[in-house]
Amino acid sequence: MLSEGSSFMKGMVMGGLFCLVLSLMGSFSPISDYKTDNHHHHHVKAASKEELSRRFSDSQVQGLNNQIRVYCVIMVQPKNLIYWATVIETWSKHCDKAEFYTSESSKALEAIDLKEKDDWARLRKALKHAYENAGDLRWFFVAQPTTFAIIENLKYLILTKDPNEPFYLGKTMKSGELDYVAYDSGIVLSYEALKRLINVFQDEDKCPEKGRALWKLSEDKQLAVCLKYTGVFAENGEDAHGKGLFNSRTVDSLIADSIKDNPNDVVEGCCSDLAVTFSGMSPNQMHVMMFGVYRLRPYGHDFHDSLAFYPPEGSDND
Repeated sequence: MLSEGSSFMKGMVMGGLFCLVLSLMGSFSPISDYKTDNHHHHHVKAASKEELSRRFSDSQVQGLNNQIRVYCVIMVQPKNLIYWATVIETWSKHCDKAEFYTSESSKALEAIDLKEKDDWARLRKALKHAYENAGDLRWFFVAQPTTFAIIENLKYLILTKDPNEPFYLGKTMKSGELDYVAYDSGIVLSYEALKRLINVFQDEDKCPEKGRALWKLSEDKQLAVCLKYTGVFAENGEDAHGKGLFNSRTVDSLIADSIKDNPNDVVEGCCSDLAVTFSGMSPNQMHVMMFGVYRLRPYGHDFHDSLAFYPPEGSDND
């Protein structure tokens, strides 16, 4: 009897634990409780030159330069001080506004100290600060200090997009049923998407600040879960030919793969001409990229672009 009673109790305990796990998983499901939205697609393409000429006059195109402005949210930590300094010296100068958010202050470099060690909680605080201090900026680019970004190409991607629609762009990845934008290749949010995100931050059941007790999602996946509850879905940023614009690898590794896979057309097989980001570069590689992107030009060549995006007036940029 004692043996039977012991087995019964073990069964009861195991069954109870199993039911508890199921109920917790059910309450977490990001699939069943979000509202649908007409703005639901998975690929966002940059406009072609032909599309621009059809939609806008020359004077309208020139006016777009001042309308497309980007707030860069750059997440840093003192342990990455050399990357932090490199981003300040390189691509962040081309943001219309660049703020660095840190887990703790540094005497060497200026940043907004969020006094938060948890990565997800810190990102939430940074996005809330950006939303509250955006002024008339309507696009937000979230990046790590190991990311290299070409902000002009980002502006070209979102040129014909309405920031009052909920855009959540970058390099899309899949984890189970969840589509999310990879953090290391940069995340783009429109004003409407960020507004919805800030609102859902208030709902601890759908978007908990400290994550779940039984598992811990990475920041990019947690962001996608919270946005999905508001009807905002991850979308892959592409050029007019369907090539991805956000890269989670370095230029040299992408070229090396193209040499192996596309030896007869290495450039075409590698990357988009309008690539927005590369990731995993050393600080020295970032400086080389700045030289190649902004300074090196073949004499006598003119690309005749109908539109030019200029860095903020008075900024110290390349």
